[in-house]
Amino acid sequence: MGFIFSKSMNDRLKAQQEFMVMNSRLQLERQLLMQNQMRERQTAMQIAWTREFLKYFGTFFGLAAVGLTTGYEFYFQIENVLGLFFYHAGSSFCIITGSYFYPVTAQRLIRCQSEAENILDTQSTLLELPKGPITYEDLEKMRRSQSKFFIEK
Repeated sequence: MGFIFSKSMNDRLKAQQEFMVMNSRLQLERQLLMQNQMRERQTAMQIAWTREFLKYFGTFFGLAAVGLTTGYEFYFQIENVLGLFFYHAGSSFCIITGSYFYPVTAQRLIRCQSEAENILDTQSTLLELPKGPITYEDLEKMRRSQSKFFIEK
C-alpha cells in the first residue's frame, strides 16, 4: 500500500522538478534577453552622445583652424606666438568644458535620445556582440566546464 503512494509521490515530485527546471530556464532566458536589450540601448546612447560631442568638437576646431589661418600674419606681426598657443588652448578648454555642461538645457539630451533610437532602428549592427548574444546553452556549457562535481560532467 505504501509502495503505491510512494510511486505516485515520486511521479509528482519528478513532474514538479521538471516544471521548476523549465520555469527557471525560461526565467533565465528572459533575464538574458532583457539585459541584452538594456546593453544595446545604453550602447546606442553612448554612440549618440559621442557623435554629438564630436559634432561640437569638430565645429569648434574647424572654425578655430579657419580663424587662426586667416589671422596668421597678424599674430606673427606682433610676434605673439605664445599668445596664439594660449588662446587656442584656452578656447579648446572652454569648448570642451562647455560641451560637458550643455546637457543641462535638455535639448542635447533629446537630440541624443532621438539619435539613439535611430541607431537602434537602422544601425543595429553597431550594437551586436562579437559572438552574438549569450544563450542558456552557452551558460550551461561554461558552468559544466567549470563545475567541480563529477556527476554533472
